[in-house]
Amino acid sequence: MARVRCLSVLALLLAAALQLPGDAIASRGHKGPAPHNYREALTKSILFFEGQRSGKLPPSQRATWRRDSGLSDGAVAKARTRPVDLVGGYHDAGDNVKFGFPMAFSMTMLAWSVVEFGGLMKGELQHAREAVRWGADYLLKATAHPDTVYVQVGDATKDHACWERPEDMDTPRTVIKVDASNPGSDVAAETAAALAAASLVFRKADPAYASRLLARAKRVFEFADKHRGTYSSRLSSYVCPYYCSYSGYQDELLWGAAWLHRATKSPMYLSYIQTNGQILGADESDNTFGWDNKHAGARVLISKSFLVQRLGAMHEYKGHADGFICSMVPGTPTDQTQFTRAGLLYKLSDSNMQYVTSSAFLLLTYAKYLAFAKQTVTCGGAVVTPQRLRSIARKQVDYLLGSNPMGMSYMVGYGNKYPKRIHHRAASLPSVAAHPAKIGCSQGFTALYSNAPNPNVHVGAVVGGPNEQDQFPDQRNDHEHSEPATYINAPLVGALAYLAHSYGQL
Repeated sequence: MARVRCLSVLALLLAAALQLPGDAIASRGHKGPAPHNYREALTKSILFFEGQRSGKLPPSQRATWRRDSGLSDGAVAKARTRPVDLVGGYHDAGDNVKFGFPMAFSMTMLAWSVVEFGGLMKGELQHAREAVRWGADYLLKATAHPDTVYVQVGDATKDHACWERPEDMDTPRTVIKVDASNPGSDVAAETAAALAAASLVFRKADPAYASRLLARAKRVFEFADKHRGTYSSRLSSYVCPYYCSYSGYQDELLWGAAWLHRATKSPMYLSYIQTNGQILGADESDNTFGWDNKHAGARVLISKSFLVQRLGAMHEYKGHADGFICSMVPGTPTDQTQFTRAGLLYKLSDSNMQYVTSSAFLLLTYAKYLAFAKQTVTCGGAVVTPQRLRSIARKQVDYLLGSNPMGMSYMVGYGNKYPKRIHHRAASLPSVAAHPAKIGCSQGFTALYSNAPNPNVHVGAVVGGPNEQDQFPDQRNDHEHSEPATYINAPLVGALAYLAHSYGQL
């Protein structure tokens, strides 16, 4: 009994330290064994980011099949006669282009994972911070010059005409930017959101770095708001059809302001949200959250101000967040979400798993806020509890990890059966250590169409996932289903941290 009382005291202390609701801690008492090893999956989901790195790799690099790449990125551009340094950052998916829009969103979501659930990560917290810093360092470089954001390195059309390792790439490293003459409020405000969210990750661990990130976030958001426009309207030949801003820039301005309010607690950003929220689409009924549309994430993020910080001025955002959440609860009159026969949330055929992980994260995060405030959600007369939201989220994560008709884990390196032929240049070609000679642009296509397993196991990579019939062919040239992406993994990190803790694995 003494040990039980001791554990209870520790749990209460942890709840206070993390500002978690009591039932978030109590949920560790799940009956029966855990369906999956969420802790192992968490470790691997973070490791994935090391395989996506561009730049000079550190001695601590664990994905040792990768080597330095893109060491002259930015050099072709000039800023006041000086070369621009854009070395570093991440490749977003299976190619060698550095797309700033999805990279910034990935860092916002990875940082949010740490902000909400980092206190549960234990030994993985440091690795998660390192993953955030790698991206944040690059975003600082991309915003080094006032009223300018460098939003892409690489010519996507020419890059996609080759199948080569990042270490060998010889396609043009074209540099694309937005500025006052060519505005891009969407990508700029997303970058500001990422910098602000990252500042929260390092507020205690590295206060000087956090201050630098936050100062830059303020400046970049001011630029995004002052010079309004959609970045793909003028840069379509470079960024489309890959990462066009289909939803416009209003959602990113609301999202960016929400993150700056959370990071600064400044009345200025609260006033901005109050004044501009409706104009920027706060009450729109869209229920897809991903790299393009941030409305749902902004609603949940801002709702914390009312539910947890009890800012009455933000009460309407609970209603906005409830509307999104209710659209995802099966069996309620408000349910608008399509699921496969086996229960996987299904939005689009192309990289559907990104919507699975982002939605699971929002469900768990909103459940946390609701539980803290001792509130529920009413969906067309049906009362939905925080525990119900957690259950929906867990089922999605479980499906991803192998609880599905194929018994297939969609995370590479997790479980006994996982994708062996992912659509990823670096993973599908021999590493530099195994094959020091250069592999040319067209030589690599033999690997693209091969049925052989990838020579490098990209541990932690989560692919686009199965089709609408819960089937997955595991074909390398099927990029819709077989390609991993940073924005798939980033929100999954937080979800896995919560689940690992709730089952006592952390």
